[in-house]
Amino acid sequence: MNRTAALDAVVFGVDIQSGDVRGDAPSYALVVYDGEGIQRDVVSRRKLRRRIDDEEPAIVATDNMYELAADKDQLVHFLGTLPDETMLVQVTGDERPEPLSRVAKRHGVPYGKKPMKEAEAAARLAAANVGQEVSAFTDTTEVKVSRGRSTGKGGWSEDRYTRRIHGAVKKQAREVESELDAAGLEYEREVTEKYGGFSNAVFRVEGRPSDIPVSTHRSGDTRVEMERVRRDGIEFRPLAKRRDHVVVGVDPGTTTAVAIVGLDGEVLDVYSSRTNDRADVIEWIIERGRPVVLAADVTPMPETVEKFRRSFDAAGWEPERDLPVDEKKHRTREERYENDHERDAMAAALYAFDHHESQFDRVAEKVPPQHEVGHVVDRVVAGEESVEAVLRDLEGEDESEEAATDHQPRELTEEEKEIQRLEARIDRLEGHVEDLKETIRQKDDRLDEKDKQLEKARQEGRREVRKDREVTRLERRNDALERKVEEEQERREELAAKLERLKSLWKLDHSNFADVSEKQEGLVPVKVVDQFTRDAIDDADERFGLAEGDVLLFRDASGAGRSTAQRLADIGPRVVLRNGNLSDAADEVLFEHDIPVAPADMVAVQEVDELAIAREREVEAAIEDWEDRAEDREKEQNTAMVDQIISEHRAGSAGEE
Repeated sequence: MNRTAALDAVVFGVDIQSGDVRGDAPSYALVVYDGEGIQRDVVSRRKLRRRIDDEEPAIVATDNMYELAADKDQLVHFLGTLPDETMLVQVTGDERPEPLSRVAKRHGVPYGKKPMKEAEAAARLAAANVGQEVSAFTDTTEVKVSRGRSTGKGGWSEDRYTRRIHGAVKKQAREVESELDAAGLEYEREVTEKYGGFSNAVFRVEGRPSDIPVSTHRSGDTRVEMERVRRDGIEFRPLAKRRDHVVVGVDPGTTTAVAIVGLDGEVLDVYSSRTNDRADVIEWIIERGRPVVLAADVTPMPETVEKFRRSFDAAGWEPERDLPVDEKKHRTREERYENDHERDAMAAALYAFDHHESQFDRVAEKVPPQHEVGHVVDRVVAGEESVEAVLRDLEGEDESEEAATDHQPRELTEEEKEIQRLEARIDRLEGHVEDLKETIRQKDDRLDEKDKQLEKARQEGRREVRKDREVTRLERRNDALERKVEEEQERREELAAKLERLKSLWKLDHSNFADVSEKQEGLVPVKVVDQFTRDAIDDADERFGLAEGDVLLFRDASGAGRSTAQRLADIGPRVVLRNGNLSDAADEVLFEHDIPVAPADMVAVQEVDELAIAREREVEAAIEDWEDRAEDREKEQNTAMVDQIISEHRAGSAGEE
């Protein structure tokens, strides 16, 4: 992601305030920076996550990514839960980070050792495009359409039930495919065909979840899930593109063309424009590299090209004679260009590279691995310095000459004499460099003034961007709530239809059963479950559906554990009638969730196949009986807790005496 120096959105700077990320409750120093002002706060890990989800900052910046996660797996999980438009940035580098103090000093950012100061430094550095984006996911997303329920026995025959579900999956997959096509997204589709349609369909879409007009949801017989494809490991990507040293060719005129060639001779980019705006051309070159040599294809060098050369303080190159067209075509025969102007600029850059290639190679051979070759090449070619002098300057070895005075005088070699001559030339050039630096400072002052004017204009633009982002966020939330309402409405309609079918079957098969007549008042349906096990509960849910407020009868209530009781508590029945005794664990869970439990013999239940009914007044009586027992049980628990506290207090007092 290529960001500009000016902020377009909010940056969160984060640093550990207290505790340890491996502990239960670390706190974080949080700095919110929007380019105009700073907000500071100390937040818990939970509140930090909530603020990231609510405010969706462009960057979460830190000096150490493992202050937000204890290990690699937790880091991947953290990255997976970030909003789509938020990225994690480690401002101190990649796998081998530098100290934050050093990075802040290099970029002129205020720094202090306190966590809040470090969080502020991280935010300001990230806002200035300093750091590496931490990524564990690609820009590919898997959209999976699958069955929303089991294909076991249903209200109809098993074959018809299975065919209906597979048909629904196929229909949903086609709808997803249509949405992807309408959005113009590239994708690969893989389906598993089963009886009646699809059992599942997987779409590998080139895009992030925010780019895809599909949402994760479950509706009736189908469900749609979205998941970004993970990388093999953690990847680091610089926020700002590196600007390498390059050779530049320029062809001026009504159409200005510029070509960029690397120090290895590879053509990196080419550009042409009829506007002939010198500032735009300079900006285009700056974005792609730092010119070492600036070349023309004619001699003498045109004044326009000379102005570009002086702007970058680069070495100039021009041919001994104007380059013939056939030679330019031959030199650029393996490259692509749009017009003759681009060809001429490219030929100038390539011939300039040919002229300096051996010099580039000699410099590269002498530069140690710890130094950047391009920087040394720039000073040697454009600044006319020696490789040795540049390296001494870089390595701080200027005192070597003083050490040499301790030795006996000897006759200098030709190479040493050449070095002395070059060093004398360096002294002369340094005065010229100072003049150029003064010119640069004056230009910088003018640029700063322009930047201030530009910043004022951008502030208004940023306000509008933030407003648009807030509107977009609220629209997304509204869409999510509308989808949820639609899902609930579909579920309600499905359950109503199911109830009508059950009533029809009941009337057909038991029309002579007077107690279940529609006109009979004071009756309540009872849903019968064979055993108090997870499988039996799931089977009953599949066959006739279990919902909040149901009256449930367990033929055998023994054997249930905490997880099974929790599964039942999640449904939220009105009352549970039991045959047999509940386990202590299951009874405790149901009691904690205020779910009444009563012996089955307290309510007269009349069963007809899978259907059953009971009288409302008996159910109410059973619930009231449980409530009385529950009140006594709570009183006993409170009494026991008070007795324990008193005992502990007495024991403590006795120990102090």
